[in-house]
Amino acid sequence: MMLIRPVRPGDLADILQLSGKTGIGLTSLPKDEAHLRGRIERSVATWEGRLEKGEQGYLFVLEDTEQQKVVGVSAIEVAVGLSEPWYNFRLGTLVHASKSLNIYKPVPTLFLSNDHTGYTELCTLFLDPDCRHGKNGQLLSKVRFLFLAAFRGHFSRKVIAEMRGMSDDNGHSPFWDSVGRHFFGMEFAEADRLTGMGQKSFIAELMPKHPLYTELLSHEAREVIGEVHPQTAPARAVLEGEGLRYEGYVDIFDAGPTLEGEIDQLRAVKESRLLPVRLAEHRSGRDEPLYLVANEQYQNFRALLVPGGDSAESLTLNSREAELLGLREGDMLRAVALFPGDNPASATPILKKESLA
Repeated sequence: MMLIRPVRPGDLADILQLSGKTGIGLTSLPKDEAHLRGRIERSVATWEGRLEKGEQGYLFVLEDTEQQKVVGVSAIEVAVGLSEPWYNFRLGTLVHASKSLNIYKPVPTLFLSNDHTGYTELCTLFLDPDCRHGKNGQLLSKVRFLFLAAFRGHFSRKVIAEMRGMSDDNGHSPFWDSVGRHFFGMEFAEADRLTGMGQKSFIAELMPKHPLYTELLSHEAREVIGEVHPQTAPARAVLEGEGLRYEGYVDIFDAGPTLEGEIDQLRAVKESRLLPVRLAEHRSGRDEPLYLVANEQYQNFRALLVPGGDSAESLTLNSREAELLGLREGDMLRAVALFPGDNPASATPILKKESLA
């Protein structure tokens, strides 16, 4: 069974092994033991309430309970850009016009932007390739929406997610070759590594402050603006299915799109409900929709997938599921259908837990 829980210091070895499988482009999970140890410690400190808002970040792990092994990670940064600048490009337009020549020409541009400062970020989504089956990827990604819904007061009004842009297996990015290489004097993989390690000051020091004309870029670079790496396409589809949208912001290194949305308007946040637990070892059938369920215990947060019936009054767990979630008969859990349209029709109001912030 696959279980979502907060990261623990003892997970370091498994996460280090995972980081060796990410390839170039997942900047927030570099293969560096000291950095990953610090990331884990920061997450633990966040759950314990020891950090200022700009330093807070939650790291979740997907544990195979049979193997007792971490096979995936996902994360939430509480408020980006408060402790160090947050950069991306905003696609815009400058108009060049000459009345005497009767020429009016809109020109696409890229503006260096800090517009997302203070937003909550979904990040660091990675699942072991050997476990990319069933609904593991959906669980790992969507559990963050359930956490946002349960502990809403900890987060900002808006949420963003940076998607990995186009690069090949050798670390060559068409956009980087046409833009970043001219300003940073290093290879894409090195810039990627530095940002993953938290060394971002060089961006402000070296990046041009004036708009860039996209028509001066190579054809290959223009073609990948706002496009995702093929391995990231499923993750983008999941987030867009929950209500995030591309609004014209891209990564300054590989031009991957940034998705954004209002947290309170996201599907899983709006539709999640608090339901009492009912214990039973057998369910009615195999065709029941899957539900993402979680306890309401902030520091002992647990989540997993269970089949859900057509009842809006309670949700049935077996004894093993209840044990993993730390719940008993009659306890309240937060639940949402894994896929849109699977929630049972009901007039039961959505119950919101009082903010713990």
